[in-house]
Amino acid sequence: MNASDGRIAKEVMDIRGVAAYLGLGKSKIYGLIRDRKIPASRIGRQYRFSKDVIDAWLRDNLITRPEGVPSKTGGTVDRR
Repeated sequence: MNASDGRIAKEVMDIRGVAAYLGLGKSKIYGLIRDRKIPASRIGRQYRFSKDVIDAWLRDNLITRPEGVPSKTGGTVDRR
């Protein structure tokens, strides 16, 4: 395995890895999958998560944003 293979392997997480990455329990991750609220790929009977996709999902689902950061619709959040 070369250095780029190791990098690719670290960018794909299993249930345990994504739970640790997000600071949640495995049962919570399974619930999010069941409710189709977290992006996951199913390979056979196992789930896999792309770190890049999870990071984008986290950014897209922010409910609070720093001032001046555009929302999904392209506008900025009004802090009044």
